[in-house]
Amino acid sequence: MQNRTRTFLSFAVLAAVAACSPDNSLSPSGAAAPNASVSSTGQAMQFLHARVCPGAVVGTARCHSWVRVDAKGAPMATTTPSGYGPADLTSAYSIAANSGAGQTIAIVDAYDDPNAENDVNVYRSQYGLPACTTANGCFKKINQSGGTSYPKANGSWAQEISLDLDMASAICPNCHILLVEASSNSFANLSAAVDQAAKTPGVVAISNSYGGSEYSSETTDEAHYNHPGIAVTVSSGDNGYGVEFPAASQYVTAVGGTHLTRSGTGWAETAWSGAGSGCSAYITKPSWQTDAGCARRTVADVSAVADPNTGVAVYDSYAYRGSSGWMVFGGTSVAAPIIASVYAVANNTSAITYGSYPYSHTASLHDVTSGSNGTCGGSYLCTAITGYDGPTGLGTPNGTGAF
Repeated sequence: MQNRTRTFLSFAVLAAVAACSPDNSLSPSGAAAPNASVSSTGQAMQFLHARVCPGAVVGTARCHSWVRVDAKGAPMATTTPSGYGPADLTSAYSIAANSGAGQTIAIVDAYDDPNAENDVNVYRSQYGLPACTTANGCFKKINQSGGTSYPKANGSWAQEISLDLDMASAICPNCHILLVEASSNSFANLSAAVDQAAKTPGVVAISNSYGGSEYSSETTDEAHYNHPGIAVTVSSGDNGYGVEFPAASQYVTAVGGTHLTRSGTGWAETAWSGAGSGCSAYITKPSWQTDAGCARRTVADVSAVADPNTGVAVYDSYAYRGSSGWMVFGGTSVAAPIIASVYAVANNTSAITYGSYPYSHTASLHDVTSGSNGTCGGSYLCTAITGYDGPTGLGTPNGTGAF
């Protein structure tokens, strides 16, 4: 395992990160709370960002994405992209360009994005990636039953969908993409969409960028994420220390988040303060997890960029809160489709047992060793350390060998 630390340690002191807010990053006055970031030159920058999806009630999930906003809380949309693009992400994680031929990634989200196919191809065209359309057989959109009668459109989830499709395109440009739209953000509908994705021929990875509070019957409901031979990734959450479902499932790869910057030697990462982590209240600990701090399932397993201050470029034209175009997104919603796409590039899912594979291939991961996502007595469950920790798991991809 290669150690990946960041030289700009002052960021940890500067970042009074709004992502740790339990609900959103907006102050009572309506102005978004500022977050510190560090440029490639080491200079501190201030950005504002806000949650994309509203809070979830019991039995439902919220998406795990954040968008950069202006002082009034409106998403900052531009005509040209800002934020990390495909070349940045494949460089940071040592993923071969133009990979993934013959593989299919499924994206599961709630509600409909009427512009999904158009928008992902604007993104791909901008970065010189091959077109992915219904006409050329690369793109397919279905509802949770496998049909083409789509659910009602929703602006916040449309942004989430654009984010997920763009990240899959960035990491695995030659993969086919299946978008499965759940009828609503209820766990019942989202899990039905996962089952539908899993029974679609050719799918090797399913990305889920959502979650909600744990509940006692999740021990039964997690069966919907049990699909041997398919890598199911789930974002760990954006509330900082604490565990959500379905990231808690023993059948998934729970994906934490990092703050990713350029360094003198390439790239550097620390734990993102918003990433979810900790001990599940209900789910049995899988045999491949041996950490001593949790009697049950520990979150996360691995991680990727998530801090909206070091966010990614996304194109979305379905206007939400008055904004459309190129925007900068963060959240563990970024990380989950990145990891699903790395699994697809690796083309090894038939040999893996749920999220176990990275645990026996840590040499192919970047170990993230600094940063934290909350207070838990200084434990590895909320603080990045050498080896396994909660916020970043075993680390971030260094090629595809751990997947």
